[in-house]
Amino acid sequence: MPNPSKVLCTGLNYTSHIQEMGRDLPAYPTLFAKFADTLTGPTDAVAAVAEDPEMDWEGELAVVVGRTAYKVSEAEAGECIAGYTVANDISMRGWQYRSTEWLQGKIWARSTPVGPVLATPDEFDPATAVLRTTLNGDPVQEHRIADLLFTPAHLVAYVSTMLPLRPGDLILTGTPGGVGRARTPQRYLKPGDLVEVAIDGIGAVSTPII
Repeated sequence: MPNPSKVLCTGLNYTSHIQEMGRDLPAYPTLFAKFADTLTGPTDAVAAVAEDPEMDWEGELAVVVGRTAYKVSEAEAGECIAGYTVANDISMRGWQYRSTEWLQGKIWARSTPVGPVLATPDEFDPATAVLRTTLNGDPVQEHRIADLLFTPAHLVAYVSTMLPLRPGDLILTGTPGGVGRARTPQRYLKPGDLVEVAIDGIGAVSTPII
């Protein structure tokens, strides 16, 4: 699915991470968009950008839409999910925080690896699956998918209230704690690094930074 019509992303969606940051749990999802040109393959290299040295990782579960969903209920939304895959929402933090809108830090060309496969709902158990991100082999994120505040079905239903979701569209469900910007000292990706995101039952994206 090289050209999904929509790539929607969720921020602030892991309950324990929100709480550890001292925030109240949000009543509604925080959404932003990406574009097909932002995506790249599960083993493709991602180029560091001279314009922003604050390149960060965000391991995420991604939902793949399987049938058109428009104004569906949460109970109906599950039937509209083809399956799940892995994504790394690599973010240019300097550009992301130039304004209160995150878009410009999230849409750099060929910066969001997705894959390696689509696991169908019967093959994937979000109640037991764990997301793990490593940087040069060092663990930087490890979190249970079950801690998502807004579930995949909730996100499909919520987005479908506004516009139709089409087969092949992607919804990235958010990242847990452990990103580079939140560390002391802060840690960012640089050429020569290898960042990998794996989710139980799906597989991994493995991204050399060049």
